[in-house]
Amino acid sequence: MPTDRIQGSLYTSIQNKVATVEFGHPASNSFVSTLLQRLTDELNSLSKNENVSVILLKSEGERAFCAGASFDELVAISNLEEGKAFFSGFANVINAMRNCKQPIIGRVQGKTVGGGVGLAAACDYVYATEAASIKLSEITIGIAPLVIAPAVERKVGKAALAELSLSPAEWKSAYWAKEKGLFSKVFENISDMDKSLEIHVEKLASYNPKALREMKRVLWEGTSHWDDLLMERAAASGRLALSPETKAALDKFKK
Repeated sequence: MPTDRIQGSLYTSIQNKVATVEFGHPASNSFVSTLLQRLTDELNSLSKNENVSVILLKSEGERAFCAGASFDELVAISNLEEGKAFFSGFANVINAMRNCKQPIIGRVQGKTVGGGVGLAAACDYVYATEAASIKLSEITIGIAPLVIAPAVERKVGKAALAELSLSPAEWKSAYWAKEKGLFSKVFENISDMDKSLEIHVEKLASYNPKALREMKRVLWEGTSHWDDLLMERAAASGRLALSPETKAALDKFKK
């Protein structure tokens, strides 16, 4: 049953060396700031847990995987400090995923927008369904996907990042995302995806955890500067959110 909590929900269960982390929010599994912080803290904690070899990241329900950051919080930004704080939420999550010692397997069951695409990109291996279309819509409201761009580019390359971000109203199919390297496997439905996912994750967790951790470290080589880079991008995004053009665009979406 999807959560109805306005601050969202986050649950973790650990079984057979697999930590399953499930987030949810009534607004298409979008992230309010407090939920982003909870996910960051949870990933940092799991990274230190010697009894966890693999992390499975998923969201509630059978529809949207993640609609990105909270629109209501974006609209409410009134100064640079608030702007940087808002956009640093996904920066902190991506850096937590990057620094996490265990490989993170993503489960993307449905449509994914903005920061949700960044979340999928920061996973080390991603299962998806045919319904998992993706879109970077930020430019349509006067901002840009600056914080998540390094994570997305790392997976799909600069050209595909441009194709996504500069065609912000266009959905890209799950098969497009697989072709570009964002998704690892795409299934016709959730049932088939979950069967394959369960077998893979259980098998992965049975391997030498030291080998998994070393492989994780190698996969993220060359990203140690992201701690600073993503915060710089968060500040730049905050400045964009306060621009007159963005405020005018956001006003059209206000209830």
